[in-house]
Amino acid sequence: MSKKYTLTALLAATMMMNAAVTHAEDDNSALESYNRAMFSFNTGVDDYVLKPVAKGYRAVTTEFIRERVRNFFENLKEPASMINHTLQGNLKDTGISTGRFLINSTLGLLGTFDVASGWGLNKNKTGLDKTLAAWCVPDGPFFVLPIFGPSTPRATVGLAGDNAADPLYWANYYANFGKDWERYSFYYGLSALGFVSLREKNLELLDNLTANSVDAYSTVKSAYMQNRLKLNVCADKNAENTPASYDFDFDEEEFDD
Repeated sequence: MSKKYTLTALLAATMMMNAAVTHAEDDNSALESYNRAMFSFNTGVDDYVLKPVAKGYRAVTTEFIRERVRNFFENLKEPASMINHTLQGNLKDTGISTGRFLINSTLGLLGTFDVASGWGLNKNKTGLDKTLAAWCVPDGPFFVLPIFGPSTPRATVGLAGDNAADPLYWANYYANFGKDWERYSFYYGLSALGFVSLREKNLELLDNLTANSVDAYSTVKSAYMQNRLKLNVCADKNAENTPASYDFDFDEEEFDD
């Protein structure tokens, strides 16, 4: 599919989400009420499920093991980077991401070791969200997703697109081993491990962000949206006009919980 038709489809999806979310925002603060309710729900799930599991995971594993797990899941994101570097016209970075995926998936033992960085192929992660930003697709208003947390219409479309490029998804879809429940148990089990690994990595970051905060929702919203300002620069604008970003690094996969 050409860039023209790809952009049209993605723009249509993002604009429909933008329209729906903006309509809710303008409807007597309905979106604000929803956001706060969902934020409260997510906080409860985190306090009683995700955070305890993440702390337990940290307690029963070593840093060496946790790093191997993080590297494994980071390597699975390289195909999304490959595709989006190409869509952004960064062919050199496409080659680097391709090389990283091939090297780390083989010599790096399924990505558990980052061999490619030692060879000078440093990680330069990107995704559909950044591609849409480069194509001048508007971000849209802030809203909170169940479990995944802070987002915008463009970020949500980007997250869905990047997940569709996950090799685990396609391996599970085309795999022909075992029964369906065995395949899906393996897939969702690995996905759950990735989520726990991500939450463990951000234990201190999220605690520090909301510590002593009178309104945790407003703090998180402000930090998230300020961080996204650095993405909202079209490809035809000068880099010097990029707005300053927030100190916290709220990369999508690092702040979806």
